[in-house]
Amino acid sequence: MDALPLQELVDWELKSKVDGKMHACGHDTHVAMLLGAAKLLQSRKDQLKGTVKLVFQPGEEGYSGARHLLKEGALSDVDAIISLHVVPTVPTGSIASRAGPILAGAGFFTVTIRGIGAHGAQPHLSRDPILAAASAIVALQQILSRETDPLESGVVTVGYFRGGKARNVIPESVEFGGTFRSLSREGLAYLRRRIKQTVEMQAAVYQCSAVMDIWEVAPAMVNDPGLYEHGKRVGEALLGKSKVEVFPINMGSEDFSYFAEKIRAAAFAVGIKNETLKSHQPLHSPYFFVDEEALPIGAAFHVAVAVSYLENHSAESLETH
Repeated sequence: MDALPLQELVDWELKSKVDGKMHACGHDTHVAMLLGAAKLLQSRKDQLKGTVKLVFQPGEEGYSGARHLLKEGALSDVDAIISLHVVPTVPTGSIASRAGPILAGAGFFTVTIRGIGAHGAQPHLSRDPILAAASAIVALQQILSRETDPLESGVVTVGYFRGGKARNVIPESVEFGGTFRSLSREGLAYLRRRIKQTVEMQAAVYQCSAVMDIWEVAPAMVNDPGLYEHGKRVGEALLGKSKVEVFPINMGSEDFSYFAEKIRAAAFAVGIKNETLKSHQPLHSPYFFVDEEALPIGAAFHVAVAVSYLENHSAESLETH
């Protein structure tokens, strides 16, 4: 379930057996917690006041798996949904979330700029794609510094650049790519449009051409305030008030947000930070490690949220009838 293209550098008995691939974002633990919740719910199925659906969603890492599940009608009969993600910035034994916006919407882009190659000693015979790409990359940062309200969050990051193989040869083409993020649908659409315009115009300035692929992978995640408050109360009852933290707004993304656009939804974080175990390393790191003491907390939270939600809504239904 959604490993990442990283070489695991933590030596332990369950280290990845596949070179260049590891569970560096905790999706394996999310499966384990949900299976634990399934076992608990099954043992109490006669006491449930409704139906609980468990969603094991693949393709979160850049493939918008949530959107595909919605297209297939997997949540057509669902009233509300919660998610739980391990987080190494929150201590083991605690959970965290917040009402309203919590995670950014995100997209990716790849760019190929083509010019005319030449010997490095004769740059006047070239149409230099490296110069065009460098100018475009610098100009992309000005979308945020000069076009975006400073009080609104946005990100444009170029993460890779490939161009040329020799020190004295201007190549015919270069490629670069990156990510863009915003806390609103409108902000994400604006960045997408301006990134494309900026790259194409900068390429034209240097008499080069640009071919671009740009796409969104997730909208911004906005927690339903009522469902967040419900989860918060459950967490406080399970763990104590001091163990339920306010999660800071983060420019990371999560395609669970597609669900949140269709039904009531709330995303929660379960802490795994334990510096003795070195489980404080960031997500998507080759040193990522999980404190498994968090797993029963996650399983219990899933169950308690679902059971109490059904009980509350069953009672509301009886009152209205």
